[in-house]
Formats: sequence, C-alpha cells, structure tokens
Amino acid sequence: MQRFNQNQSIMENNSDKQKKGEVMINEKYIRFDWAAKRMLRDKANFDVLEGLITVLLGEKITIDEILESESNQETEDDKYNRVDIKAKDSKGNIIIVEVQLTTQIYYLERILYGVAKAITEHISLGQMYNNVKKVYSINILYFDLGKGADYLYHGINTFKGVHTGDTLSINVKENNVIKMKTPEEVFPEYYLIRVNEFNDVATTPIEEWLDYLKNGRIKDNTTTPGLAEAREKLQYLQMSRTEQRAYERHLDAMAVQSEAFLSARLEGFAEGRAEGQEKGLAEGRAEGRAEGRVEGRAEGRAEGIKETARNLKSMGMQSEDIAKATGLTIEEIIGL
Repeated sequence: MQRFNQNQSIMENNSDKQKKGEVMINEKYIRFDWAAKRMLRDKANFDVLEGLITVLLGEKITIDEILESESNQETEDDKYNRVDIKAKDSKGNIIIVEVQLTTQIYYLERILYGVAKAITEHISLGQMYNNVKKVYSINILYFDLGKGADYLYHGINTFKGVHTGDTLSINVKENNVIKMKTPEEVFPEYYLIRVNEFNDVATTPIEEWLDYLKNGRIKDNTTTPGLAEAREKLQYLQMSRTEQRAYERHLDAMAVQSEAFLSARLEGFAEGRAEGQEKGLAEGRAEGRAEGRVEGRAEGRAEGIKETARNLKSMGMQSEDIAKATGLTIEEIIGL
C-alpha cells in the first residue's frame, strides 16, 4: 500500500472556542464523531468520509451508499456507533468500509463483531463465496487501548510457516481459468487511529486528519482529501439552531459521562486503598511483629492501588488519568 504524500503547509491554530453554559463549543468545526453519526450519512457529504478512507488506503475511494436499514441494526447503539459504507476502490472493486466510533471496554471483540457482521450482512444465502466483499475496519479511538508509540496501526491476515517462517503465497491461475484471490484481497484489514497519541505538527495528509480529529483544526489552504470539504460542511455556525442544540446536548452528555468516570475512578481508588490497608493489617497481625504489620500495610495498600488501576484500565480510562487518580507512574500502569 502506498504511503501518505507529504504536505508542506504550516499548521494553523483554529481552536478558538466559546463557552455555552457548561459546554465548550468549537466555533469553527464540529467533532468528527458527531458528524459521522449524523451529517456524513447524507450523500451530499460523502466526500468528507471518502477523503479519510482515501488517505488511509492510499488510493481513490468512492462511496456508493451508506449501508443502513432496520434489519441490520440490532440496537439503537449499534445504529449510531458504527457506519457501514459500500464503496469502490480505484480499480472499480466493491468494498465494505466499517467505521467504529464508540468507546467500549471489550473493544477488540467489538471490532471483530463489526467486521463479521459486515461480511455476513452483505452476502446472500446460497451465493458463492467469491461474492464475499473485502472489509476495511477503521476504528477511531479517543481512549487508551494499550501500549504503543504510534498513533496509527494497521493489521492484516497473513499465513506464516510455523517452522520456516516464510509467508504462504496462494497460487493464482491465469489463462481464462478461475482466478483465486490472494489473502490480502480477501481478508479484512484493520486500522486503529489512536487520536490522543497524536502530538506532532501536521505535515502529511494523515497527520492533518489526526489534527482535525483531536484538535478540531483544519488548515485554510489544505489539499488533503476530505478536509477541504469538511471546512465547508462541518462548521458549527452553519448548523440550524435545532442541530446546534442537539450537538450541545451531545457535548453536555459527554461531559457528564467524563465526570461519572472520574467519580468512579476516585471511588474505586478509595475502596481499593481501604481493602489494601485491611489486607495489610491482617497479614501484619499474622506475622505477629511490628515490622510485619508495617510491611503488610504497605504491601496491601500498594496492591489495592494496583487493583484499582487495573479496574480503571479495563474500563478504558487513559493512563494519564489513572496516574492522577492513583499516584502510579505511566510505566507502572502500562505494565499492569
């Protein structure tokens, strides 16, 4: 897959905000997660999503339709937190692109479920397996999924020799005989976009997209696919007052959710510390020595703090927030 071309424009800071009640509203551009759930499903706005997919896949992608119906959505949450897209690549091949947006504790399982669902929903019973469509799973993460230095990860299926370590090459028959597809033409590909890990100056197309996803900034002179269109179509002030109120409620709900998670972190920390102290006292008494009690308290308290950190990590909390709540270092949290 070709790499992203360099873009030499200098990043401009467009992050002016205004306060409305308890919610900070970006005066210029609305958040991408809201746009993808509401506005980008409109055919007139397909070019924004096309741009993001084009930059990631390294070739021109054209969206045919958003695949959404009452039959393929099991819950309201499922409807608004995944976007299935039927598109064509530069060779005219039909592909399915699945965009995941929601924070989930079991996120890898959610990715697998979404891909499997996208595959099975778009092949009819009785059809030959050559009708299975290639699926790209694009996952935009606003939370800490795990340890890694990059803000963009790409995964694809390959077959490696257990003893030789070589990669299996599938035979492709020619001369008017049935042509078999290679694994990369069949199996899903996964993109994990770790928004919070992006801290660089935006010089490449993918970096410009990350700057918008994280900071709401788009260069005035951008030539990156999708972002020039986003500058025109995703402005807060161009929304109707009804849309603005709905967007403000969305941001307000996110703020409430963040406060709830913070409260849970603090309560979990306090509970874990108390349990740790109790455990330490019990161990100390069992030892029957003053130094044993001291060591028991310390070890119990440390274990209680670590257990609290594990719980917060499993909830999808960012390592920085866990560090603030527990006093552990980022390295200690990553190693849990």
